[in-house]
Amino acid sequence: MCILSIPTDAVPTPSPAAQTLPPQTRQQLAIEALAGTAITDLANHHHVSRKFVYQQTNKAQQALDDAFDPPRADDDDVLFYLPVTETWIKRFILSALLVCHSSYCGVHELLRDLFHCPRSLGYLHTVAHEAMNRARTLNGQQQLSAVRIAAHDEIFPSDRPVLVGVDVDSTYCYLLSQEEQRDGVTWAVRLLELQDAGFKPQAIIGDGGGGLRAGPEWAMPNTPRRGDVFHVLHEVGPLAAFLENRAYQALQACEKLQRQQARNERRRGRRDAGVSQKLRYAQQAATAAVTLADDVATLLDWLRRDILSLAGPCHAERCALYDFVVAQLREHTPQCPHRLEPLCTYLVNQRDAVLAFAQQLDADLCRVAEDFQIPVTVIRQLLHVQEMDVRDSRRWPLQAALHQQLRGRFFELSEAVAVVAAQTVRASSVVENVNSRLRNYFFLRRHLGGDYLQLLQFFLNHRRFLRSEHAERVNHSPAELLTGECHAHWLEMLGLPDPLRN
Repeated sequence: MCILSIPTDAVPTPSPAAQTLPPQTRQQLAIEALAGTAITDLANHHHVSRKFVYQQTNKAQQALDDAFDPPRADDDDVLFYLPVTETWIKRFILSALLVCHSSYCGVHELLRDLFHCPRSLGYLHTVAHEAMNRARTLNGQQQLSAVRIAAHDEIFPSDRPVLVGVDVDSTYCYLLSQEEQRDGVTWAVRLLELQDAGFKPQAIIGDGGGGLRAGPEWAMPNTPRRGDVFHVLHEVGPLAAFLENRAYQALQACEKLQRQQARNERRRGRRDAGVSQKLRYAQQAATAAVTLADDVATLLDWLRRDILSLAGPCHAERCALYDFVVAQLREHTPQCPHRLEPLCTYLVNQRDAVLAFAQQLDADLCRVAEDFQIPVTVIRQLLHVQEMDVRDSRRWPLQAALHQQLRGRFFELSEAVAVVAAQTVRASSVVENVNSRLRNYFFLRRHLGGDYLQLLQFFLNHRRFLRSEHAERVNHSPAELLTGECHAHWLEMLGLPDPLRN
C-alpha cells in the first residue's frame, strides 16, 4: 500500500482577513462585484483572495435568483397540515352557510368529498341552531342608544313580510323580524321593544308605506319622520319617460301620414281629403304630446335638481316650489289623467315627509353660520359649490370668489359644511343595500324562521367589511362602528374559538 503524504502548507486556508470580515462587509463586497467593480481591485482593497470575492459574488447571485425566480412547487406537495377538530368543523359549517351562502346539502357534500369527514344533515342543523340560540342572546344584549338616523323598510322573501331596521351611519341592522303582516300596529310593537334597548334616534326615514308611517307615529310620536327622496324620484322618473315615448309615437304617426299623402300626390296627382283630415288631427295631437312631455320634464327636473337636492333653498322656499310643481302638474292632468292624477296625489301626501330633511339642514347651516359669524347665505353658496361636479366649469369661478371673500377661513368653513352635508340623510338607501344582501340568503330558504333571521342579523352586524366606499368602515364591523368598541371574531363570539390560536 502506498500512502500519499501531502505537505501541510499545500492545503489552501482562508486568509486571516477573510475570516475576520463581518457579514455586512461581505454583503457589500458581493454587491460591488455584481455592480461591475473589478474583482482584483476588490480583493486588494479588502486584503482577500480573488477566489473569496468570487465565492461571495456567487452567494449573492444565487440569493437574487431564488428571490426573483423561486422554484415552482409541485401541485402534490404538502403545503401545510391543519389540525381538524370538532370545533374546527363547526366553524367551517357556519362559515360555509353564512360567508359562502351555501345550503345545508352543499356543506354536507363539501365535508364528504373534500375532507372525507361526512356529517349528517341533522348534525349540520344542530350546529346551526346552537349558533342561532347564542346569536339571539347576543342580539338582545346590544344597546341601541348610539343609533342617530334610523332607516326602515320591508322585504318579501316569501308570502310573509320581513321588517328591517338599519342605522344609517354604521349600517347596523337592529331589526330583522318576519311577521304575519306589516301594518302600523306590528311596526309599533317592534319599535316599543327596541326602545327597551335604548333606541331613540334623531329621525326615522322610510318610504310611503302605510305601516312604515303609522308605526313610528304611534310608538315614537316625538321622533321626526322623514320621507325617502329616492322613492319619490323613482315614481316620477317613469312618467317622464312615458310622456317622451308617447310624444315620439305621435310624431312618428304624423310622419307616416305625411308619407302616405306624398305617395297619393305622386300616384294620383292630388291629395286625399281623408288623409289630410287625419294629418291635421295627428299634428295637433303631436304638438300637444310634445308640449306636455317638455313641460312635465321641466317640472320634474326642478323637483329633482332644485327642490329635493341637498344644495337648495330653505325649507319654506322648497315647500312653495314643491306646491307650484304639483299645481302645474295638476293643470296638465286632463291630457294624461291615468298617469298624472295618481302622481299628484302621491306627491301631495309625501310633501311634508320628503322635505323634512330640509328643516334639519336649515338648522345645521344656521348653527355653522353662528359659530363662524358668517351670513347663512354664504354658507349656502359654499354648500352649492361643494355639490357641483368637479368637471363643471362653473364651479371654479364660484369657488375662487368664495375663497377670496372668506380668505383664511375658507378651508375650515368648507370642512364644517362638508360635515353637515354628510350628516344630512335624504334617502333610505342604506336599508335598501342591506335588503339586497339579505336576498342572497333568502333564496336558499323556502321557509324562514325567527331563529335563522337572528343568526343572519348577528352575522351581518359582526362581520368586518373587507372593502367599502367609506374608508372608515374598512376592517370594521357595523357593531364596532355603532359602539366604537372592538369585539372578537364573530365565530369566537358564538362560542367557537380558533383551534390554530390555542
